[in-house]
Order: sequence, then structure tokens, then C-alpha cells
Amino acid sequence: MTDYSVLAERAFTLLEGHHQRGPLVLPTVWDAWSARAMVKVGFNALSIGSHPLADSLGSADGEAMSLETALAGISRVTASVNVPVTADLESGYDTPAPDLIAGLLEAGAVGVNIEDTVHSRGSMRSAEEHAEYIWSLRQAAEAQRVHVVINARTDVFKNAEQFDDPVAEAIRRLKLCTEAGADSLYPVAIPDTETLTTILSEVTLPLNVTAHPIKGAIPDELDLSQVADLGVKRVTFGPLLQAALQDCFADFTRNWH
Repeated sequence: MTDYSVLAERAFTLLEGHHQRGPLVLPTVWDAWSARAMVKVGFNALSIGSHPLADSLGSADGEAMSLETALAGISRVTASVNVPVTADLESGYDTPAPDLIAGLLEAGAVGVNIEDTVHSRGSMRSAEEHAEYIWSLRQAAEAQRVHVVINARTDVFKNAEQFDDPVAEAIRRLKLCTEAGADSLYPVAIPDTETLTTILSEVTLPLNVTAHPIKGAIPDELDLSQVADLGVKRVTFGPLLQAALQDCFADFTRNWH
């Protein structure tokens, strides 16, 4: 039986981490082994990425696996560690907010990443539609008395050709998500540090960037101290931790083939 008091405590701890002095680094894991490994080396909160989770199951990203399969994968991670875990549920699998939050909490996660690309229709939500879904998720979480940490993602820069002014559109979407009850903001594929600096100056919530654990953060391969100096408050690895390990396999096995 799910202990919602434990989940509420972990959600509070996760939220607090977004407001510490430096960035909260949430290494992106995909199974029990990777989760335990990251905790063992000193991380006290984790993220689960849809892309690496799908890869670990032989599936594809973009909601190719079912929500049930994704939640089962999340459950395996949360059952293996005693730290807060946030999970990427893509655009929400066309699932009403109360059902998505209920499934997320039952799986043991206390944070969720939600993007504005709806995979079932192959297009982005409008800014208002995305904010409305974020608001619905917040209301559903509060009804469960767990402050699920909502990371509101926009894919504007992945689809920059669709917008006359991608930077202004990204900022507009992030501000609407802020008003809707998000806890952190995630504009993926930011093209350069200047754009990152502009966005940081316009938003009030903690901002998430993607990083490669060896090469550095997107954009411009910034290191941890650089993103901290800019004011970034949250770092995740997306599929890049898993990819970095794969890159190392040739060295690990060089003497065996």
C-alpha cells in the first residue's frame, strides 16, 4: 500500500533542493541498477528519463511504450532507493491529470516532467493548452496532499522554425506554466548561452538544463560552476548519461575482442 506521508516528505525534500544555493543535479537513471549506482556515488535525488527508460526496454521514446510500462519502470527505480525520484512522463500519454498523478504516486515518484509535444498527434500543444494541463496536474496533486514537483518543459527550440520569435515564444510558455503552478521550467535545446541568459532573466522559477556528464551542459558545454554562475537551478542528463556509458564500453572491453 502506498504511504502518501512518505511521498509528501520526499516531495518536500525534492522541492527544497530546487531552492538551495547551487544547482540541484538529478542524474537521469533508467533502472534499479543505475539508480542504486547514482545514490552510491553521492546523489540524494534522481530523475528518470523517458528516453533511457525506453531504450532499456527495447522501445522508442515518444510514448511508444505504454503508460503502464513506463509506470512499471518507474516503480522498479523507486523501490530500489530511498531518495526522492522525479519521472519524465513525456506529454502525459493523453491521460487526464488525476489519473496521471495517481499512477505516478502509486509508482513512488514525487516529481514529474511534462512536455508540450503531444506524440499521439505529432504536434505541440498551444501555450494555453499546455498551461491548462500543468494547472490540472497541480490540482490533482494537491487533492492527493502531495506537492508533486512539476517540471514544465517546452519544445519550442526543437521546433524553432514554427515560430517567428522562438525566444519570445519560449518565455511566454514558461511564464504561463509558472502561473499554472509549475515548480521548475525546462526549455530544451536552448541554442546558445546568450539565449539561456535571456530566459533566466525573464523567469522566476528554477530553470532546468540538460547536461552530458562528461562534456558539459547544453548549450555550449558549460560546466557546473558556469551554469551555477548563470543562475541555473536544476540539471538533468536526459539520455546522455546512458549514452556516455555506452561510449565507454569500447574502452572497458578493449582487451576482450
